[in-house]
Parts: sequence; structure tokens; C-alpha cells
Amino acid sequence: MTTKGNPGVVYVADPKLLACSNAVPILKHRATLVHHLISAYGLQSKMKVVPSAPATEEEVRGFHSEEYVKFLQVAQPDDQEIIEDEFGLGFDCPVINNLWTIVCQVAGASLTAARALTTCQAKIAINWCGGWHHAQRDCAAGFCYVNDIVLAVRHLRTKFDKILYVDLDIHHGDGVENAFFFSPKVVTMSFHQLEAGFFPGTGKCKDTGQGKGRYYSFNIPYKAGINNKQFVYLIESILYNLCEVYLPDAVVCQCGADAICGDPLGGANLTPEAFRACVRHVLNLNKPTLFLGGGGYNKVNTAKLWTTITSEILNIPISAEIPEHQFFPLYGPSFELEVTAGLRKSENTQKSLDETIQEVHVK
Repeated sequence: MTTKGNPGVVYVADPKLLACSNAVPILKHRATLVHHLISAYGLQSKMKVVPSAPATEEEVRGFHSEEYVKFLQVAQPDDQEIIEDEFGLGFDCPVINNLWTIVCQVAGASLTAARALTTCQAKIAINWCGGWHHAQRDCAAGFCYVNDIVLAVRHLRTKFDKILYVDLDIHHGDGVENAFFFSPKVVTMSFHQLEAGFFPGTGKCKDTGQGKGRYYSFNIPYKAGINNKQFVYLIESILYNLCEVYLPDAVVCQCGADAICGDPLGGANLTPEAFRACVRHVLNLNKPTLFLGGGGYNKVNTAKLWTTITSEILNIPISAEIPEHQFFPLYGPSFELEVTAGLRKSENTQKSLDETIQEVHVK
């Protein structure tokens, strides 16, 4: 059953999806915080709310290997010591209760959102519980057990010939890039921090795809401490030029919140205003668009970011003051939607940004 709202925007959410997303240890309670803040601002009522349908085994195997899927189905927390690091299930991705159920629910939510676009149910679809961009075909990685993005893109391709994937997470979208590295039908464009020792350590400008997929992968790395002005400059300098050449039929945008200032696993100095500007540029492409979550380990800031983006998508201004709701105390002491940039100096310069842009030239 769906809830009436803006007929052009579908928002995928339901209690089971939130519970499954909250079950991942590092993401505990995050999905609930996000959903309740969006609702507190009254934005949920402005969208068509659609419950997620769990992915089937066949759908998950549309990308993931048979061996990995079988392992996910039987892995139990009690076996953790025995299976340490098998199929990537170790420190970053521990075996948790009901793992297969969680995998199917998260993957199914992004597939549900994608179906809203392919059936013309909406022009824009949102699943903030999705965006698990590190999972590989045969293993988990970087807190990601399933690559819901790849599954969603594969579904979108049943209707849309060419897909543009934009990754705004601070970490390189390696799993998605690898999935489509040989494909001329999916352009992957990842903006990410790249330096020694920073996960996953991939995504250099020179990595542009192979075979028929050569020049269809775009990596735009930056250094630590990037600020709003610099980040938006990178987007504006590349996005439109690329789209003029590749003419995508639909867009998928991963909005990882770990690039926001104060994220414990980040290193950037961005605020939600930078993402608001970038999302506006994505919306300006005027294509069927799927917005997904991703990283974001300062959970309060993640809720602030994805609520801000939701308001931008809906073109509904919202108050700078956090509305009173169940989780209101967590937003103290300021109780404001704004996230203030830190004092960290950016290691990026205008010269380094321009050199990156020149290296990432569109063929």
C-alpha cells in the first residue's frame, strides 16, 4: 500500500527495511534517525511512500556469484571465528543475525526504487537505506554485504539504454566501477578522497575502463580537507560536459554522507550545502533519477544531510531549526539543521583541482 504525495517522487521506506538497515553494527539506529527527521519536517507526506519488496535469490544472483550467495544464506554469527575473512566477512563486515534477510531487504529496497522509475511510477526515487557501493561480485567489503546499486542499475537497463552513475561518497565507488568496467552502457563517475592508507585505495584518474568500457569510467580523486567551494567546482566542471557527450537516459546518484565534516571515517570538510548544490546539478539533467544513501558514520549529520537533500529534491524549503520529535535531544546543543565546516585546511589547491579536471577529460 502506498501513501499519496508528490507523484513525481517515490520514497522507499517501511519498518522492516529500517530494522534491517539498523541491524548492521556500524549503522545501528541510523536509518531510523534519518526517517524520523524527514518525517518531522513533514517531507514524507510530500512523497509517494512505497514499502520495499525483498529481493529474490535470483535477483541477488543477477550480480553476485552463486558461491557467495550460498554462503550469505547459511553464515551464522557463531561461526565468525571459523570463517574470519572468508568472502570478505571479517572485521569490516562481521557475520550478523539474519544476514541473508538483511541482504535481500536492502537489495530489494533499491530494486523497488528502480522499478518505480522503469514503470513510470515516478521521475525520482529515493532509498536512503541503499548505496552499498563497495560490495564485489564474490565478496563483502567496506561494511557492504550486497551491491544494491549494481542490481538497481541492471534493472534500470531493462528500460533505459544508458545509465550515468554518480558517486559522492568520500570513498571510491569501487564495487560499482568494477561491475561495469567493461560496459559502454553504464558511465561511472566517482568523486572521492584518494591518498595512502585511505580505504579502498583505488580510483585513480587513469582508471577509465577496459575493452568496450574504456573511457566509460571516470574517477575524480581529491586530497584531504576538501571544502564546499572546491567540491562543487569539481562537479560543475565535469558533470555537464560528460553528459553532453554520453547523453544518459537515467541517473543513479549515491550520496554517501561520510564526506560531511566531522565524520569519523571521513577526511573532508564539506557541509550539506555542498551536496545540495551537487544534487541540484544532477536534477538539472532532467532524467529519471535514483538517489541512494551510502556511507555516513556520524549518524546525526547523516540524518541532517539526507533530510536536506530530500528537501532539495522536493523543492520544499525547510526550517534551520530541528523540529521536536522522538530523537530531538540527539541534535543538541544547537538543534539546528546546519553542519558547520571545521577549521581544517584543505590540502587541495586550485592548481591541483584543475590538473585533475584536465586529466579527467571526456573523450
